[in-house]
Amino acid sequence: MVPLRRDRADHDGSPLARALAREIDGEVRFDRGTRALYATDASNYRQVPIGVVVPRTIDAVIAAVALCREHGAPIFARGGGTSLAGQTCNEAVVIDCSRHLTRLAIDRDAATATVGPGTIMKSLRAAATAQGLDFGPDPSTSDRCTLGGMLGNNSCGVHSVFSEFYGPGPRTSDHVIELDVLTYRGQRLRARATDALELRRVHDLGGELATTYHRLLALRERYQALIRARFPDMPRRVSGYNLPDLLDDAGCHIGRALVGSESTCVIVLGATLSLMPAKPARALAVLGLPDIYSAAEAANAARALRPVGCEAMDDVLIRRIRAQHRAQDALALLPGGHAWLMVEHGG
Repeated sequence: MVPLRRDRADHDGSPLARALAREIDGEVRFDRGTRALYATDASNYRQVPIGVVVPRTIDAVIAAVALCREHGAPIFARGGGTSLAGQTCNEAVVIDCSRHLTRLAIDRDAATATVGPGTIMKSLRAAATAQGLDFGPDPSTSDRCTLGGMLGNNSCGVHSVFSEFYGPGPRTSDHVIELDVLTYRGQRLRARATDALELRRVHDLGGELATTYHRLLALRERYQALIRARFPDMPRRVSGYNLPDLLDDAGCHIGRALVGSESTCVIVLGATLSLMPAKPARALAVLGLPDIYSAAEAANAARALRPVGCEAMDDVLIRRIRAQHRAQDALALLPGGHAWLMVEHGG
C-alpha cells in the first residue's frame, strides 16, 4: 500500500490520483479548482476534498472504491450537493454519480421504480406521473437533487404528507424495497427485508456477506430493548441510523436501515422504490397568518384534511426577495400576514 500524503496542498499527481486515472472509466479530477468546487454544498460548511471521481459506470464506482481502500483514502458519495448540514463536505475522495449513473425504469403493474444513484428526483416524478403513479418524498430541490442523495439523508419534503396519508410513509426510507449497495471492503449486496428463510440462505452462503449479517443481527439483539424504549416514535425522524428497521416486526429491512447513513456504511449503487397512485388534479391554498408560530399551530388543522402537500414559511424569505426586487408579481398574490401556510390538495 502506498500511503496517501495528506500534507500536500494539491493531490493532483499523487499515487492515488494516477491509479484512478489509469483504471477508472470516468473523470478523475484532483486539481485545486475542482476540489474548491466540491468543497461545499448548500450548507455553510466547507471542507476541501482529496479529489473527485465522476464514474461512467457502476463498475467504475466499484473500482474507485477498491483503489481508495488500497491507498487508505476515505470516500463519500455526492448527489446534487443540496444537503443543508454539510453531509457532502469532507476530506475524502468524492464519488459524484449525478452525471452518468441516471438509470430510470418504471414498472407500472408493480408500482415500482428502479433508479440509479444519480437519477434526478424530478425525472422520477415525471416518469411516474406519466404512468399514473407518483413518489411522495419531494424536497424543494427536486429539480437537481438525486435519488442517491435522498437515500443518503432520508429526505422528506413538502409532499411527504402525501405518502404519509396515502402511501408507505413520509420518508424516502419508507419507499425502499431494495438497495444495491457496496461496502468499503468491496462487498456488494442486495439489501432488503430479511425473513428467516433469507437469513438461512445468507448463513449457508458463508463468507463476508454472512459475517456482515451476523454482526447486524448481533447489534440488534444487543440493543433491541433500548431501540424499542428510547428511539423517538415520530414520522419524520431522519437523523441518526434507522436501527428500528432492523427489528423483526419491521421486517428486518437492511435496506431501510441503511437509508440516511450518508456513505458511512455503504455506497448506494441503485434502488428499487415503491410508487403510489397519483392525484393529478391539484389545488393550492395559501393561508396568511400573523407569525410562524400561528402557522405551525394551523398546520395540525390542515393535516386533518389529509392534504397532499403542506409547508410553512415566514417573512424572512419574503423580505429578502422584496429587497432584491425579484418576483414582485408573484409576491402580490400572497395574502396579508407575516407567515404563510401552503396547503395543497389533490384528487
